[in-house]
Amino acid sequence: MIGRLRSLVLDCPDARELAEFYRQLIGGQVERPESRWAVGEGSAVLRGERGPVLTFQSVADHRPPVWGAPEQQFHLDVRVEDLGAAHEAVLALGAVPLDGGSDDAAWRVYADPAGHPFRLVRF
Repeated sequence: MIGRLRSLVLDCPDARELAEFYRQLIGGQVERPESRWAVGEGSAVLRGERGPVLTFQSVADHRPPVWGAPEQQFHLDVRVEDLGAAHEAVLALGAVPLDGGSDDAAWRVYADPAGHPFRLVRF
């Protein structure tokens, strides 16, 4: 092993806004960065009870990835018990559906407010 994953960093137009979106989606606490997590003044850190630390970095010319396009680099999977209820909840937070989805699907795909794709995945 060469190292350990410290943080997943997401570029976005507004770090605090996107950190708050993910806090409401997966829980945790949003904090300003400290020296060991700092990626710049325009950043915010989301720490949960378990899992990786998410860091959000404000970038003035942010261009969101396009779901399904060759340049798409990653997406986040979020496990949920009730896909229908989670669907309604993320729409209320400002997520945008990226696929048609159906009630019998194992997952549904969305874009967060900065355009990063994520999936809600049934347990």
